[in-house]
Amino acid sequence: MMQTKLKQRIALGVLFFQSGLCFSSWASRIPDIKNSFLFSDSEFGTLLLIRPLGSLLGLPLAGWVVDRYGSKYSAAIGILGFSVSLVLLGIAPAVAWLAVSLLLFGLSSNLTSISINAQALAVQKSYGRTIMSSFHGLWSLAGFCGASVGAAAISLGLERVTHFLLIMGTVFLFVFLSLPHLNPDQETKSKRLSFAKPDPQLLRLGLIAFCGMLCEGCMLDWSGVYFKQVLHAEQGWVTAGFMAYMGSMAAGRFVSDRFANRYGSTRMIQVNGLLICSGLLLAVIVPSFPMAILGFILVGAGTSSVIPLTYTQVGKNQTLSTGLALALVSTIGYFGFLLGPPLIGFIADWLSLRVSFTVVALVGISITLLVLLRAQQNPVKPALPTQR
Repeated sequence: MMQTKLKQRIALGVLFFQSGLCFSSWASRIPDIKNSFLFSDSEFGTLLLIRPLGSLLGLPLAGWVVDRYGSKYSAAIGILGFSVSLVLLGIAPAVAWLAVSLLLFGLSSNLTSISINAQALAVQKSYGRTIMSSFHGLWSLAGFCGASVGAAAISLGLERVTHFLLIMGTVFLFVFLSLPHLNPDQETKSKRLSFAKPDPQLLRLGLIAFCGMLCEGCMLDWSGVYFKQVLHAEQGWVTAGFMAYMGSMAAGRFVSDRFANRYGSTRMIQVNGLLICSGLLLAVIVPSFPMAILGFILVGAGTSSVIPLTYTQVGKNQTLSTGLALALVSTIGYFGFLLGPPLIGFIADWLSLRVSFTVVALVGISITLLVLLRAQQNPVKPALPTQR
């Protein structure tokens, strides 16, 4: 039994890693694709909106597919489609082809995301303790690896088609090796309800995910700008805040499960909100290089497990099947990822970037308040009972 659970965990960890590798491989080649089509900044920015649009459209579809066919085969189909759409992006001969490929890339990425997170909940249940964040840590680790492989491919003059074909080859190989060992995911369908009457607790979890993803999106898109415009960092140090944030978030995902199992996922999410708020306020109130680095490290630690632990709570719902519940919460959360970065820009133009980051700090403390409200209305004991 223990050996079976370990095989399931390793197989699923491989899929999380491959998913992160696909996404980061695309991200590493974005400048190359922009230059090859001679896009202006505004043209390319508009085109890039197609990917999150595809992701948003893919969320309810992914929920239905996982609910109908189970997360095991949905995960395999999703990640295979993810890698194929990556190659389609690499060989795109025209803008229309590129646009359709971006739409498929977004659709398949969220089919993959919902499927592997549903798998993670099933594997976590078999372990009897929280292990969700460690899977997300592998996704973050793959982001670093994919960016490094992309940089090496560019320095070696490797064509992006060849680069993407190599990534697709590894995905197909590891999906073939992992599929027999994934959790069979035999969930009853008796819990299915219409999205017309969602569980209020799921809606509240969706709001927590919204706040968490808004903070993530802002840090991903604006941390470098903050260091350049507010701290006036030298060119070589502009990305220091981003790297501090990403490194802290990745490390936090590998250790947060231990704290969640000891203190409970509800309390951990409360602490995460406090870390996000305090880190951003530190960077705003004391706008010096060392304090901003420390602040961004705190924010990275805070955002590291908001989404994984929120998904852990989603798995406890008794109204919707896992796939549909994850799709609902992820759809609400994803709006935060879309709306957060432009909101920062509008506030920065109107007032200042420091004020924008203060607003994000308030969003961070909102996570704590939402969890406190949920805990009062529906007390939750520590994440999952540990099996002895």
